[in-house]
Amino acid sequence: MRRRPRKIWFSMTRPLRTLLILIICVFPQSRATELGVDSVRFTIDGKPTFLLGISYYGALGAREQFIGEDFDDMQREGFNWIRVWAAWAAFTNNISAIETNGAPREPFLGRLEKLIRECDRRGMIVDVTLSRENPKSIGPRLQRIADHERAVRTLVERLRPLRNWYLDLGNERNIRDARYVSFEDLRRLREVVHELDPKRLVTASHSSDDEDFANHLEKYLRDVKVDFVSLHRPREKGSAEKTAAATRFYFAQMESIGVTVPIQYDEPFRCGYTKGWEPTVEDFMTDLRGAIESGAAGWCFHNGAEVGPKDGEPRRSFDLRGKRLFDQLDAVELEVARKVGGIVAGVHR
Repeated sequence: MRRRPRKIWFSMTRPLRTLLILIICVFPQSRATELGVDSVRFTIDGKPTFLLGISYYGALGAREQFIGEDFDDMQREGFNWIRVWAAWAAFTNNISAIETNGAPREPFLGRLEKLIRECDRRGMIVDVTLSRENPKSIGPRLQRIADHERAVRTLVERLRPLRNWYLDLGNERNIRDARYVSFEDLRRLREVVHELDPKRLVTASHSSDDEDFANHLEKYLRDVKVDFVSLHRPREKGSAEKTAAATRFYFAQMESIGVTVPIQYDEPFRCGYTKGWEPTVEDFMTDLRGAIESGAAGWCFHNGAEVGPKDGEPRRSFDLRGKRLFDQLDAVELEVARKVGGIVAGVHR
């Protein structure tokens, strides 16, 4: 006959019961945050959630103190998602978590794991991005499919126990330069992920105008079988006003294909990038509102190095060695950061 838990507890000696209580109090179970997809929405721990993100590309080069303070600010303002690169080398600073041949690169792979664990504890989601880069880059190149596949295996095998991250197989993979990743290669990489971790969410980001992206949707959905689509829309004056219509256009295209997945805007326009135009606070708000109200599942507050100055200052998320992100944002960006959470909360009540 099986003994009941109550009888087992009282059959223990007092010192043993005290020890068990101390273990439970001092070493609580770690949080397990899980990202999922439900139709055209993301879920966190099974609950439909809009992903409000912020670019944090150079995180693997940041001090722990900077990361903790930035995360506190992010969560206070309502951000629940960060975009981090596993293959980042900027300003002569290679902080990539993988080697050129896709092998593990320490201590940065360990830093990536620690970062994701901290986000897991906080209930935050992490985008882990790979990219094929210029052959002259000091970082990983992944120009050969064998190297790219090894990088995918390295990341998935090391980070498999954590459920709060997804993999972008190739940043702006459609651009016909060193970044280019064919649909055939994407399909193979997606198969590798599925073999190693069948539930891991996968995407591949696309950079183009709206018509071009729509023309490629069937390949992403039927050939590669991405779990959601990620798009970098045009970065020009007036693009924010077109976001809602673009989103509805993409959904209509998906319906005609017969496969519908979430739409995520993971790298919109940003400050310090477009010559002759600097986005205002209202531009960011219009873009975000358009994304939410038309049914998009996620939107990222993008930021990066200033285009023009030789030193790229302020470098923002592109270089977090000397200053944390929130200490590098300008007045417009700080106001945006303070307002975006309220917009998401106001729509998703």
